[in-house]
This record gives sequence, C-alpha cells and structure tokens, in this order.
Amino acid sequence: MTELQREIGRRRTFAIISHPDAGKTTLTEKFLLYGGAIQTAGSVKGKATAKHAVSDWMDLEKQRGISITSSVMQFEYDGYCINILDTPGHQDFSEDTYRTLMAADSVVMVIDAAKGIEAQTRKLFKVCARRHIPIFTFINKLDREARDPFELLDELEKEFGIGTYPVNWPIGCGVEFKGVFDRDKREILSFSDMHKGMNKIKPTPCDITDIEKMDELIGPYQRAELVDQIELLDGASYEFDLEKVRCGELSPVFFGSALMNFGIEVFLENFLKMTTSPLPRMSGDQEVSPFDEEFSAFAFKIQANMNKNHRDRITFFRICSGKFERGADYFHVQAGKPVRLSQPQQMMAEERQIINEAYAGDIIGVFDPGIYSIGDTVCSAKKKVQFEGIPTFAPEHFSMIEQKDSLKRKQFVKGVEQIAQEGAIQIFHEPNTGMERVIVGVVGVLQFEVLEYRLKNEYNVDVIRNDLPYSYIRWIKNKGIDVKKLNLTSDTKWVQDFKGNNILIFTSEWNINWALEKNEGLILEDFSKD
Repeated sequence: MTELQREIGRRRTFAIISHPDAGKTTLTEKFLLYGGAIQTAGSVKGKATAKHAVSDWMDLEKQRGISITSSVMQFEYDGYCINILDTPGHQDFSEDTYRTLMAADSVVMVIDAAKGIEAQTRKLFKVCARRHIPIFTFINKLDREARDPFELLDELEKEFGIGTYPVNWPIGCGVEFKGVFDRDKREILSFSDMHKGMNKIKPTPCDITDIEKMDELIGPYQRAELVDQIELLDGASYEFDLEKVRCGELSPVFFGSALMNFGIEVFLENFLKMTTSPLPRMSGDQEVSPFDEEFSAFAFKIQANMNKNHRDRITFFRICSGKFERGADYFHVQAGKPVRLSQPQQMMAEERQIINEAYAGDIIGVFDPGIYSIGDTVCSAKKKVQFEGIPTFAPEHFSMIEQKDSLKRKQFVKGVEQIAQEGAIQIFHEPNTGMERVIVGVVGVLQFEVLEYRLKNEYNVDVIRNDLPYSYIRWIKNKGIDVKKLNLTSDTKWVQDFKGNNILIFTSEWNINWALEKNEGLILEDFSKD
C-alpha cells in the first residue's frame, strides 16, 4: 500500500444535519473533545456557561444561538483523519446545507427523541437520498422525556422509505433513563447524570438472560420491558447489511445524549467502522477515483470576512482525488488557465492553520481574490476533469435594499457583491438603474437579517430594506426580446442580473401562466438547478 492509498484510506468526511435545537452542534463538539481538538465544549448563549459553540464562528450565530453558516473541522481519532461539516439547521439557511452535502461522503442525522422527524430533517434527507449518501441516525436527548423508540423507528422508515437497524436500544428515558443496551456486544452502558459527560463510561457485559445481574443494573421492571423489546427487535427488525448502509438503503440508529456525553463514543467508533473512505466522483460519464494520483477538487463554499483583521475571502474545496501540494501549479477548468491555490489552510471553525499537503476527502480553504465560483473544478493539468455542478435554488423572498448614506456607495456595492458571491443571496437590479439600490432574493427570510447585519458589521454600511411581494422567479430565455413590449400583469416585475440576463419575478403562479398565454413564443425557465 502506498502512502497516498494509506492516507486517503483513513479519511472520513461527513456532514451533520438536523432540525434546529436537536443537538447537532453539541454532538459535533463532543466529537472534537474525543479527538482532542478542543479541551472544553462551548455552549450557546443562555446555557450553563457563557461560552459559545466552537463551530459557530460568526458573531450573529453566537448572539442568536443558532448555526447560520456551515463550519469545517478536522481532527484525528483512533487512526482516522476526520473531516466534519457542521451545517445550519434552520430552514432559512438550507441552501448552504445543500451545497455542503455535495462535499460529504456520509451524513449523521440528529433527531430529538421527543420531537421525532421535523420539516427540515425531512427536506435534508431527500437531498441525501437522491445522492444515495449513507445516513447514520443519532436519536438524541434520551435524558429527557422521549417518544416510544419503536414509534421513532417506524416514523423514520415510513417517512424516508429506508430500513433502520438499531445498533443499541434505550433503557427508559427522562428520569427513568438507565442507559442503552448494545445489541451486538450484548452489554449495557449505564447512564448516570452525575458524571455530566466528564468521564469515559465503561460498559457492563450482561447477557440478557442473566436476570439477577440485569435486575441489579436496571431494576426488575425495566429489565422485563427490555427483554420484551429486544426479543421483538431481534425477530422483526431489519438485519444488519453493511452494503445497504453504504448505499443509503439502511440507516444504523444509535440512542444517547449529546449534552451528557452519553453514547457518543460508542456511536463514533461504530460510525467510523461502518462508513466509507472517500467515494468516487463523476466527471461527465467518467468516474474519478479518490485514489487516482492526479489531484482534483471542486469549490462548494465561499465565505468572505472570516478573519476580521484581514477582511479576506476564502473558497472551500473538497479534494476528490490525489494529493494536494502547496506551491504546485494546477488548472482552473472554468477559467481555462493555470492557477496556484494560495495560502492553503485547514479549519477549526474560524481558526486556521496553513498546510503543505492534503489528500482526497480533505476540505481545504484557499485565499480567493475573486476568481472562483461555487461549483468550479481545479485539477492537475495532466488529467483534466470537470465535476458536476452544485445545486442552486430559486429565491422565494425579495427585498429592495439601499444604502442610507450615499457617500458609502463603494462599500455598499462591494459588500452586496461579495456576499452574493457566497451563494446565499442573489442580487438583481431594475434595468437602467445603478447600484444605489438592489433587489435581493433569498430562500429564507432570515438571510435578510444576516445580510443587514454583515453589511453593518463587516462593511460599515447601514441599509434601508423594503420587502417586496414577489415569490416566483423565471429566466426569459428568448434572445433579443424587447421585454418592455411584453403583456404582463401590473404585479409582475422585470429585473436583470449583473450579467444582463432578463428575469421576471411574480407574485403568483397565475401571473406566470398569464405571461405565457398573453405572449406567444415567450420561453420562461425555472431558476433552480438540481
């Protein structure tokens, strides 16, 4: 085995997804604790300490206690090199999550044991299912009152149309939570809220037929209930099939409490054995193996101003094959010219470390002077490839944004353009108008708040925002059409993007149909690419 094969073989790159408040960021931090990447877990504002989640680097995230943008973290654990992509849970930031999923080889789905599957979890799962990404489920917050675990499994199977395999099984919940039973090892991991997640818990080997020992550990009532449940599971649940797990057809399920650090180590160790090393990627009809010696990568995220002191712009690349070497010349496919990836770095949220090398599966950030776009491919000049594009989603909410101070036009233009290049917002303008005011389109309305906050704090620009009533957007595909002569309803608006493409925004689908019926030959195209 070569060094390249060994290094790539030990990489594991996964995203963590969930509905807000299911415990995703807490779980991420416990992983980092096990890897020694951090010494103490932070907590979001308003919890037991004044610390903040280490993966939430933006000031607004710390204020609100939610993840707004995806974070990238790398750490070592038990011989594996792990790349975690922590994603926003809130639906208003879902486009960032969708793009991040394109860079992951597997997904950890965190579910609140009391709430089960929620709307955002359902939406994100469908993206994973389309790509056949392996999905591992962690049912969290068993130290609180929870729904019946059979109900939760049934909901998972019916909602998502995949099988589930509980690797362990909860013994009670809330004040009656005694721990979990490992179905394979036939041992009990006992829970006590006294340790508060500080100590490593040793499992107690205990055959389920050893009544005396079981009664001593969990009491007669819970022992009898557990025996019945395990018997039912062993007889009626799906059998474990690693191939189905890796095809996204069977989800291993684990129970625990991220806040109490209970069941996390068991989950992490099982997950690392079950998930795969970096997967191949498609370049047209060609499959690109991660073990190919020639370097290739694609850009899936752009972030401006991560470093407040330097006000720089970082583009994140997922390495798909080979080995990256600092200082080497590569080829930027979309630009059609050689490029050198400058200031290559790996991340721990906003903390950065300059690196000399990285391998397939790794995520690297590079300094971007404004030449990269989301979805761009960079590769070795010896073997040129081009990876499939990143999904984009049509904005559903629109606002007119203009600067309060006309003397700050330059900062306003720079801020709006740079933030738009990150992909979370899209900017348009009315024909024959300048950049003093722009129309901003977003998938979720909280993006407007983020935009206002960032323009104020990163570019020192105060803005006036007026929400618009539009909800639908379409490209005009006809070349050379005189848009001013189109027969449109009064509540349809003609705008352009900054490449000069003509676009219509509508208040309703009825208005779209009107435009097509009243303008023979008009061709409108959906804005999304999936």
